[in-house]
Amino acid sequence: MFQKVWKEITNGHIAPVYIIVGEETYFIDETLRRLKDKLAEQGELDIMNYDLEEHLVDEVIDEADTIPFFSDKKLVIAKNASFLKATEKGKEKLNHDLKKLERFLQFPSDTSVTVFIAPYPKLDERKKITKQMKEHALYLFAETPKERDLAIWLKNEVTNRNAMISDAAIAQLIEMVGMDMLQLRSEIDKLALYTANSNELIEPPLVEEMVAKTLEQDVFKLLNAYIRGDKTTSLATYHDLLRQKEEPIALVALISSQVRLMSNVYYLLTKGYHPQQISKQLKVNPYRVKRIVEERGHIGDQQLLDALYGLGEVDLQLKTMSGNRARFLEFFLMKPIGYNIK
Repeated sequence: MFQKVWKEITNGHIAPVYIIVGEETYFIDETLRRLKDKLAEQGELDIMNYDLEEHLVDEVIDEADTIPFFSDKKLVIAKNASFLKATEKGKEKLNHDLKKLERFLQFPSDTSVTVFIAPYPKLDERKKITKQMKEHALYLFAETPKERDLAIWLKNEVTNRNAMISDAAIAQLIEMVGMDMLQLRSEIDKLALYTANSNELIEPPLVEEMVAKTLEQDVFKLLNAYIRGDKTTSLATYHDLLRQKEEPIALVALISSQVRLMSNVYYLLTKGYHPQQISKQLKVNPYRVKRIVEERGHIGDQQLLDALYGLGEVDLQLKTMSGNRARFLEFFLMKPIGYNIK
């Protein structure tokens, strides 16, 4: 849908009112960028931004109805259209004039392009204003693509930059970055620039080297090394995190959270859930679930419980005892539970 709308914008077919719903900021930002670029071709562009959690929708409509000074049309951007989602009666922050908005949607200004942004997973379909929006505005749903579609998008983006990437590197990139399309595009720019003069195929080792690791990935690496009994790796990763000024008490909380996630994933596996179903059930990145499943080995439920208990002891020590705080978690990591070899 977005590709079709973007093509129409490029060809000069621009709707008077857009409503973009959803949490994938890449689609929101890219649509706004294309609108700005196209409208700017007509002269210096007036761009007005409103936050509908701070400003009344009345102000947006008045602005849209005001003739622009420097070009044929102006761009009015209204973010956080929270009046379109479900809210408790009496809990609304502002009293928007939705009747005025309904009239505007039926007879929009011909001198402005107005974009309403609702960065929420869904709208309240029972509301009259939601129905009016979907009927009279150009409706777009900004949803992160499914795993297969995201991989295709990544390959196309790399190709558009005159670079080449293997399927394994794409999987590695998504695993390291996650599903954030804006961040993925940023990493693609970096990788394509690095290989620009060599025609080098982007492979997993290059992705591993070039893409910055997240705290979550380092914690996952530390925990898996601990469970495997690999003291060298777990302690080296821990010391790296300390050098990055990470606090031991925060690391204990993150490691504990990862242990609980692993426990939940393994429990759902025993109930017959597939990784994709587990991802939806637990509302976590499917690549995180995939990695946990792949790394399971012979980890037993009791081992995870022992790890969680030990982390609880470390947390208590950090909160109640003085001395070298980094040592408490270090001592814990020096006594790994190891695999339950069958």
